[in-house]
This record gives sequence, structure tokens and C-alpha cells, in this order.
Amino acid sequence: MSRVVVAFTGGTISMRHDESAGGNVPVLAGADLLRTVPELGDFADVTAIDHGLTPASHFQLPTLIAISRSVEEALAAPDIDGAVIVQGTDALEETAFLFDLLHNGPKPIVVTGAMRSAGQPGYDGPRNLSDAVRVAASAEVAAADVGAVVVLGGTIEAGDDATKTHASAFDTFQSLNRGSLGRIHDGKVSLDQARGLRRHVVAERAAERVFLVVATVATDGTPISALHSAGADGFVVAATGAGNTDPSLLHAAEAAIADGLPIVLVTRCPAGAAVTGYAFPGGGATWHRAGALLAGHLTGPKARIALALGLGAGLDRAGLERLLADPAPIHDPDWFWAGSRSAPRIGVLGDGETR
Repeated sequence: MSRVVVAFTGGTISMRHDESAGGNVPVLAGADLLRTVPELGDFADVTAIDHGLTPASHFQLPTLIAISRSVEEALAAPDIDGAVIVQGTDALEETAFLFDLLHNGPKPIVVTGAMRSAGQPGYDGPRNLSDAVRVAASAEVAAADVGAVVVLGGTIEAGDDATKTHASAFDTFQSLNRGSLGRIHDGKVSLDQARGLRRHVVAERAAERVFLVVATVATDGTPISALHSAGADGFVVAATGAGNTDPSLLHAAEAAIADGLPIVLVTRCPAGAAVTGYAFPGGGATWHRAGALLAGHLTGPKARIALALGLGAGLDRAGLERLLADPAPIHDPDWFWAGSRSAPRIGVLGDGETR
């Protein structure tokens, strides 16, 4: 029987309605949640690790790195086959990517949670927890070297592409660029496509003052200028369309670049990438010429995680560029439908070496 370690951190899955508080609050520890899924013992030997009861919106980067380290230490044991991290869904698309970036082994890490609290009609916590453990215990998934994945609502989503698309829907997590890796149906785990190449970085810390600035109509350089003056470590700019902004936003970014701050350009769209096709002032080509880094198909929140970890690892500009870029062209059939179930990873070590 497979052995799976499950790290509990809180989130909606651990919450119940509290009349005095006027809403949901976290109260269910790991042992409480395990009791909601008594059938787990039929297909996995589960070891629980409690990391408190923290709403996902309260997470700080040092806490997430500590959780990652704890899980990696558990996975290092030869008799552990996989890990599950249970948390709130508010920031799950960011945390799953952080765990994915820091994970360098073939054993799967599965991140899950719930969209309804315990006691609410349709409480999905037990099913999601059961599905997550099944994926973590799956020999097929382990052989596929999927890294960190998100499992909610019966699907398996890659950590670098999973996006929360709806505030409350059960099927909120979707991979908008490449589609789901697989699914869980009637207790059976199946993979539809291989994960393929993925990013990796060795980091013991993250830069904590990396800011995401979203370009909208009439957004000027004020946010970047103010945060630059306040001691920012770097910026991710989520531009309109394929990478375009008002020229005044670029002007403020150029001042930050001149002071050595990294600037990353992404699209604010939920899918697609910022590119260099437009050369008018503030267009993607002018951002790139000014020194902005491109982050492939990463969303703004994910690019911020990658930049924060890359800076924490001490990567230079070339190292950051390799870390942020898509591991392979998004439309490359050999990447999208990777033929090898154990495709190699590409990433950047703390000393800037690529693997």
C-alpha cells in the first residue's frame, strides 16, 4: 500500500460557520479532516502533519517556504510515495506554483482544498481530500514526474498553469493554456497528457517586496514610482492584451530598471503571453528594449512567485530570464503532448546553473 504524507494548513476545508463571528472560521485540524474520509485507509497509509489553521489570504512567503521544506523532508524518506498539501483556495494557484518551483524530485505533490466549508450543503472537502490522496498514491502519476499539481473538482492541473477562474464554483481551477493533465473518476486516476518540462529553482528564501502592478485604462507610472521609492525588490507588470501599457507606466519602470530592479512583463489576460509584437510607445517591444523580462505563459501572480524566489536564490538577470521563460514553446506538440511520462525538468539552480 502506498504511503502518503498530508500537510494540513487550514483554509475553507477546515472551516465551520461561527454565529458569534458572523461567518466561517477555521476549526478542523488534520485529524478532524481525516475522519471525514474514513475510506483513505483502503488505498493509502496516511501520515498527517499539522501546520496550523491559516487562511490562504494570510500566507507569507517564509511560511510557504517552511511548509515546502517540511514536505520535501517527508518525501525524502524512501517509504513515502507522495504528498498532499491541504490549504485555502484563495491563493492556491500561487502556492502550488511555489511548491512546484521548489520541488525537484519525481514524487508528486498534490495541493487541494475546498470551495465549501464543513456544514455547508455540497461540502466538497472530503471528496477533494480523497482524490488528492489517490493522485499522490498513484504509481502512474509518480512515473509521470508531474511535480506539484492542483486537484479539486475531479481534475488534475499542472502547478504552473492552474488558475482560479471563479470565486466560488466547484470547477474553479482550470489550466487555461494547456488543459488538464488528467482526472479522477469513480476513484480511478487517469492522466490524459504528460506534464513535460517544468521550472525549478533552489531557494532558501524569497524576496518579499516584489510587487504586481496591473495596467488598466489610464494607469500611469504612479504605482511603480511610489513602490520604487519605498524600497521595492522588483516588479511584475500585468499589461493589457499582448503586453501593452500607457507609456508613462513604462517610463516609471525604466527608472526602476536603471536602479537595477528587475521588471517582468506579463499579460493581464487569464491565458496567453506578453510578446514583442507592438512597437508604439508602451508596446511590448518597447518594454523589452527597455530591459523588461518576459515570463512566457505565467500569470501575474505566478510570475511574482518566480521572481521572488529567483531573487531569493541570488540569480542574475540571465538566470531570472531562464527561470521565467516557458520551458518549451507552448504550441510545441512535443511539449504539449510530451511523449515521455518522465520528461526531464528544466530549471535554474541557486548558482545560476541551468538543468
